[in-house]
Amino acid sequence: MSEQPPGRITGIHTIGVPVTDQDKAIGFYVGTLGFEKRMDMPLPPLGSRWIEVAPAGGAVSIALVQAHDGLPSGGECGVRFTTPDAAALHRELTAAGVDVDELLNWPGVPPMFAFRDQDGNGMEIVQDTAQQ
Repeated sequence: MSEQPPGRITGIHTIGVPVTDQDKAIGFYVGTLGFEKRMDMPLPPLGSRWIEVAPAGGAVSIALVQAHDGLPSGGECGVRFTTPDAAALHRELTAAGVDVDELLNWPGVPPMFAFRDQDGNGMEIVQDTAQQ
């Protein structure tokens, strides 16, 4: 294995998701999705807070960034979360009133579905076949 030159990117720490109300976003990501809140600190110069949430034990966190004119909420984020059982999670989120699409079960592809958070930010859940 060769060594990486200094200054190379070696991982992903946080993915920012724009939200209109950071407290409501904490309620959704922590209360509904079951994430843990890892950081919540004021950012006085911006008039908001720096908040990070993540699945328990997850290496990458989601930063619940205050939306603004240059960073609107409500778009497709491109974030894909994994679960050992997509069908069970789909039922759970549907019962909790989350805006979810149908569960897709295509031959040769792991089960998956799209959902939206409290601001309409689109993300996906994909069944992780390695967790089965």
